[in-house]
Amino acid sequence: MNVLTSKDTIIRAWREFATQDPDRIAAVFAPDAEWLAPPQNATARAIDGTHHLVGRARIVRFLTREFPTVFVADRSVEFTAIIAEGTTVVVEERMRATLMNGNHYDNDYCFVFELRDGLIHRVREYMDTRRAEELFSAD
Repeated sequence: MNVLTSKDTIIRAWREFATQDPDRIAAVFAPDAEWLAPPQNATARAIDGTHHLVGRARIVRFLTREFPTVFVADRSVEFTAIIAEGTTVVVEERMRATLMNGNHYDNDYCFVFELRDGLIHRVREYMDTRRAEELFSAD
């Protein structure tokens, strides 16, 4: 039997996120999953102010419908580290994209994924919120 490690599970999840396919993305999250980001982060403010997403359906809606309205083109992710310990996986990455206002976006992130029964149960997202705010508002 092929059992995925926690690190493999998260690498697979990022591949599914990139597909923008709601069913494939939903398949990596627990029904009661949560995604937490810093309050008042620029992405949340650009969408609806929500920084705490609760439930698989809400997270899928964010990743497939809302995220692409903010980061509209040229999205790329470069992983700098993926560290796994048990059911916790930490991902450091650099994301680049073109924003809805035409500005170039380039920021570093850290995600802490908590798994349960092979699915993502909780995501804690960290980024340079000041840098993001500057990139969202730059002329």
